[in-house]
Amino acid sequence: MNGSAASRLFSQFASTISELSGRPTTFILAVGMVVVWAISGPFFGFSETWQLVINTSTTIVTFLMVFVLQNSQNRDGKALQAKLDELILTSKAQNKFIGIEKLDEDEIREVSEALEQKAEMLEGVADRRAEEMEEKAGKTSESR
Repeated sequence: MNGSAASRLFSQFASTISELSGRPTTFILAVGMVVVWAISGPFFGFSETWQLVINTSTTIVTFLMVFVLQNSQNRDGKALQAKLDELILTSKAQNKFIGIEKLDEDEIREVSEALEQKAEMLEGVADRRAEEMEEKAGKTSESR
């Protein structure tokens, strides 16, 4: 099996597991298993082996789920980024923002701060225009 086929197979597996793990039925099943484990405690004398069963089980499931869910989240993030890139390309937005998710944290922070300053400037311009329009509307109604 080549890398692409293995990647596709794992992505399919991860999607299915992510979908199933997020369902209420799965949560209820997990709670039921913990309840059964807790009820079985007196039968096993609350032994170390009895405790080890739940500890080992939850550790293994958690360890594996990290990889499965991370794969799903990575694909979702990339798909969302591709959609945003398409919107940027087909709008009046600046194309220079395509691919900024690949910048390091400091570079992204700089871009974000620059955009914030630009937004504040635009807000000031919009406020001034709104005031001008109100004044103009006030003068027009006074002249009537």
